[in-house]
Amino acid sequence: MEITPQDGTFVIDPAGRDIHGEGARMRARGPAAKVQLPGGVEAWGVNDLSLLRLLLTDSRVSKDPHRHWPTWINGEISPESPLFVWLVVTNMLTAYGEDHRRLRRLISSAFTTRRTAALRPRIEKIVTELLDGFEALEPGLPVDLREEYAYPLPIAVICELFGIDDEAARDEMRRCVGTFFNTDAEPDEAAAAYPRMLELLGALIAEKRENPGDDLSSALIAARDDDSRLSEEELVGSLMLFIGAGHETTVNLLDNAIYALLTRPDQLALVRSGRVGWDDVVEETLRAESPIANLPLRFAVEDIALDDGVTLRKGDAILSCYAAAGRDPRVHGDDADRFDVTRANKEHIAFGHGVHHCLGAPLARLEAMIALPALFDRYPGLTLAAEPGELRPLASFISNGHRSLPVHLTAG
Repeated sequence: MEITPQDGTFVIDPAGRDIHGEGARMRARGPAAKVQLPGGVEAWGVNDLSLLRLLLTDSRVSKDPHRHWPTWINGEISPESPLFVWLVVTNMLTAYGEDHRRLRRLISSAFTTRRTAALRPRIEKIVTELLDGFEALEPGLPVDLREEYAYPLPIAVICELFGIDDEAARDEMRRCVGTFFNTDAEPDEAAAAYPRMLELLGALIAEKRENPGDDLSSALIAARDDDSRLSEEELVGSLMLFIGAGHETTVNLLDNAIYALLTRPDQLALVRSGRVGWDDVVEETLRAESPIANLPLRFAVEDIALDDGVTLRKGDAILSCYAAAGRDPRVHGDDADRFDVTRANKEHIAFGHGVHHCLGAPLARLEAMIALPALFDRYPGLTLAAEPGELRPLASFISNGHRSLPVHLTAG
C-alpha cells in the first residue's frame, strides 16, 4: 500500500513487498518523483529509462556523498541505517570524476575479458556438480533452487576469482552481504554487518599479502602496494564491491529467470523449440526483473533542470530506479509488465549505464547462459513446488528476487 506524507512524497517500502507496483506509482508521478527512503531520507526516484540514461552520463551527477551530499557530510546517516554501507565505502560505486576514472582503470586492468572468458570451463564444472548433487536427494521432496543452485554458483565463481578459499569466511561474507541488501533488517544487525565485513576483508588482505596467488585479490593488493595508486581504504572498498555485487545480482538473475519460465510455460516452449535463444531469456529477465530494483544514491553537483519543469537542486539525492525503468511503457509499450522472450526491444540498464556500467556484467551473463540451459535440459519436467502467489519477495527495496524458490526436480 502506498504511504504518502502530507507533503506528497512517495514512501518507499523498505521491505520491498511491491517493487513493480511502486515503480508504476512513481511513473504516474512523473519521470523523477520525490521519494522517501528509510530514516526519512528524501531523494528523487528517477524511473524514466531515457532520463535515467541521461543522468547516469551527466557530469553534474556524482556518486560521492563525502563531497556532494549535505545529509552525509552533516553526519545524518547512522551505521544503523540500511543506506549507511552503500555510502561509507570508498570504491568505484561511490567515486566521482578523476577518482572514479583512476579506480575503474585499475580494476578493469585486473578484471579483464580474457579472465572472464577463461572461467567458462570452471563455471560449467560447478554447474554440473550442483546438478549431479541433486541426484542424491530423496525423490519427491521440494528443492529450494535459490539456495541450492542460484546461490552456490556465483558465490563459488566470485570466491575462486578472488582467491577466497576459507569456507567459513565465505559463509560469513555471504551473511554480511545479505544484510547489506536487507533494507528491512533490524538496526543492530545492520550496524554489525559492515565492521564484520571489514574484519573479514582485512584478514583476506593480510593472508594474500603473505601468500599471493593468481587471483583478483592479489592483483588489487599488488596495485596498492606497488605504487599506492590504490589506497588501503579503496582496496578494501573495491573488494567489498566485487564480492557483494559479484554474486547478489547473478543470484537474482537466475532466480527470476527460472521463476519466469516456470510460471509462463508458453515462453519456455519457445526456448525449447529453438525459436528464441537463451540470450533472449537472459535479456528479457534483466529488463522485466532487474536484479537490482533501486540503487542508492547519486547526487546533483549543481542545479539540473529537467524537461518536465522539475529541477534537481544542488545536493539533492537521486535514486536510480532500474526495475521501474525496465518496464517503462514509453519504451516498451502498454505490455511492458509482460515477460516476453520474443520482444524485439529488450532495452534495459539493469547493469547500470555510462561510466558506472558494471564491469561484472559479462560474467553474470556467462553464468546465466551456462546455468539456465543446463538446469532445464537436466530436468525438463521442472515445476514450481508452490503457488506463484505464495513466494515471498526479498526484504529489500534494492535487491529484487525471492526469499526461496521451491521446485520439484522432475526429469521428464
